[in-house]
Amino acid sequence: MFRRAPSPGALRRERRVILKAREERIRDLGGLTLEMYRHSTFRDELLIERCREIVALEERLHELDAMLAAVATARRAPTTCECGAPQPWGSHFCANCGRPVGAEPVVACESCGHPLPADAKFCASCGHPAADEEEQEPEAEDESDEEEVAAVAASEEPEPAVDPWER
Repeated sequence: MFRRAPSPGALRRERRVILKAREERIRDLGGLTLEMYRHSTFRDELLIERCREIVALEERLHELDAMLAAVATARRAPTTCECGAPQPWGSHFCANCGRPVGAEPVVACESCGHPLPADAKFCASCGHPAADEEEQEPEAEDESDEEEVAAVAASEEPEPAVDPWER
């Protein structure tokens, strides 16, 4: 099963808790050492155990720092789309060409394949018109449909207008 990485906020909270616990343990270790000195009874195994706890906390702090640094560099790393437009961290689509991040262009030049903005009239790479013939044909069909509707409407006899005041 795949486990999702913790958020940067959760990592920072855990880091603060561990730092506080580390400081308390270091302070307690100093107090423990002082009391052992006063009573002239040093227990080496107890001091070593407490030092190991502090070292384990420091190792976890290093792990958290590495994870936070990785998140920070990932967010700062400039990424660009294949069309050359910058892509902010976390974006799913290119603002210039509309392509999903890491996918083929949504709108591309038929001649050279260069990604095109959605509102482009011509390709910036080769100068080929962006509007293809398929898009122009449906417009011609729409015009012929409108002409047919106008012809049918003209052939019908107009109905006499009913005056709402006559009753």
